[in-house]
Amino acid sequence: MSPPSVLEPVSSDNLHVLDLERIQEVDRRHGLLAEYLSLKNLDAALLIRPKNFAWLSCGGDNTRRGMSEPVAAMFVTPDARLVLCGASDSGQLFDTELAGLGFQLKERPWSEDRDVLFRDLCRGRAVAVDEGLGETLDQDLADFRMALAVRDHARLRMLGSEVAHCVEASARQCEPGETEAEVAGQLAHRLIRRGIDPIQVQVMSDGQSRRYRHWSYSSDRIERFTVISVIGRRDGLHAGTSRTVCFGSPPQQLLDWHQHAALVQATGMFFSFGGWAFRETWDRVARIYEKFGAPDEWRAAEQAEVIGYDVCEASVGPQSTRKFVTGSAVHWHPSVGSASVADTILLTQTGFELLTIGENWPMLPVLVKNQPLPRPAIFCREAGPNGWSVRL
Repeated sequence: MSPPSVLEPVSSDNLHVLDLERIQEVDRRHGLLAEYLSLKNLDAALLIRPKNFAWLSCGGDNTRRGMSEPVAAMFVTPDARLVLCGASDSGQLFDTELAGLGFQLKERPWSEDRDVLFRDLCRGRAVAVDEGLGETLDQDLADFRMALAVRDHARLRMLGSEVAHCVEASARQCEPGETEAEVAGQLAHRLIRRGIDPIQVQVMSDGQSRRYRHWSYSSDRIERFTVISVIGRRDGLHAGTSRTVCFGSPPQQLLDWHQHAALVQATGMFFSFGGWAFRETWDRVARIYEKFGAPDEWRAAEQAEVIGYDVCEASVGPQSTRKFVTGSAVHWHPSVGSASVADTILLTQTGFELLTIGENWPMLPVLVKNQPLPRPAIFCREAGPNGWSVRL
């Protein structure tokens, strides 16, 4: 037998071991969609958005890594699920994202507009599409996406733990004089090494976030303190967290803002109950802002979202008519002044489970209804003869 060519990739007879649990879950979700089509008197659904592609395939990605535009879509009828894809992407997609999941392929040359294939399949059928004017299908699918399965919970636990690890490692290693962009790059590197896509990275230093609550990062150098925040995605699911590091003693104003934000966050987490209307929880959060003399601070930026297959499945706010769903995940990230705290929780039958668990990080004691809910404190580092050391 001749040796393999160095110009060919290393081959394997089994690129992926079949995941029976995932196959069963894909079948279950297909069944939910089939019921939806029947209720709406529809023949099929065309799913183009990555969040819906990931939901139905239990984590499959229909984008090229580093890009947001989808390269494939799903055409789903009550009896079949087809993937519509260009020839240049179909092999990788079926080998790495959809192996053994029961999807059929409808392929087109890369030179042909994808809409030609879409129109051919939709012609003469009543088809719901998840993008375009109205987006009715996508809005309805949000209810399916928010009701995460046990399989999703296990993956979110691993994702949340690793996202927190990456943020805390970046906070421990950053040095005064580094730029925000350098720290953001180090954080992205840690995430990518673990197969996590950095969807949103923020390094907000020396009060920048007080002016711009959605600041990302820049070439500005870190001098006194910084808030490092990220939302990461893996297996189609998202989790977010943040941590604050200070060089030297934190200003009293920053300590006060951080404690206020932590109390708001703990209150929101504690009162995120399955079956509760968002507004019920929001009323309790608003009281904390009022109690500390900042009744309008929440207006500066969003406070929380249901998170999962989308970064924002539903925003938690005073005008929302939605309710929390047991088994869903919520990203609480309130901000006060230059302080910002963020973590992701899973709503359970008995309360909530913290997903973004820290590792030997200093904690701030917080009580809600006499229940201890310690939240991450500001991580302080002090200058010494051998550089900056940790002060817990």
